[in-house]
Amino acid sequence: MNYQVLARRYRPRRFEEVVGQESIAATLRGAILQDRVAHAYLFAGPRGVGKTSMARIFAKALNCPKAGDRSLPKEDWAQPCNECSACEAIHLGQDIDVVELDGASHRGIEDIRGILEGVNRPATKSPFKIYIIDEVHMLTREAFNALLKTLEEPPPHVKFLFATTEAHRIPETVLSRCQRFDFHPIGEEAIVRRLAQILEAEGRKAQPELL
Repeated sequence: MNYQVLARRYRPRRFEEVVGQESIAATLRGAILQDRVAHAYLFAGPRGVGKTSMARIFAKALNCPKAGDRSLPKEDWAQPCNECSACEAIHLGQDIDVVELDGASHRGIEDIRGILEGVNRPATKSPFKIYIIDEVHMLTREAFNALLKTLEEPPPHVKFLFATTEAHRIPETVLSRCQRFDFHPIGEEAIVRRLAQILEAEGRKAQPELL
């Protein structure tokens, strides 16, 4: 069995596991429950606070067949089940209906055109075709302009999830078409609480002072 670092093994897979961003998680779940999901979201904040993890969880919740099952307990509504093939594929970055792009290394107009060519085609096996673009502020001006037309008139089956550490570098024309969430640095209390959970799962112990 290959060793897997703790950061990957315990990467959040449900909304409540994204430490320190509970209000954002509740708002996103509420949007799904009320069927008021926007076509584009911007997750802004410093590195390591859960922006990309939240984007993947949101994508799973939108496409998971069990997330809309109201016969399940209420705490599972609008939550990814993390058991179905869609959830597992998204978690591993292998789902053909959820496309992840690193804006730092795919920042040109040709990269964005490659995405937009598939926008008008419906999702293959899920309700939505979802595009997650990390470090979106790194896109060129031409790439943003190419993206803007689709943001203005998006097909109903397409969702964009953008993440950035520098929201001020994104054009206002793009910002105005996104629902923005600002992720805050994680407080010490929340970090200690999460570390204690991981230790318990690993069968280890540590003094609170050490955590």
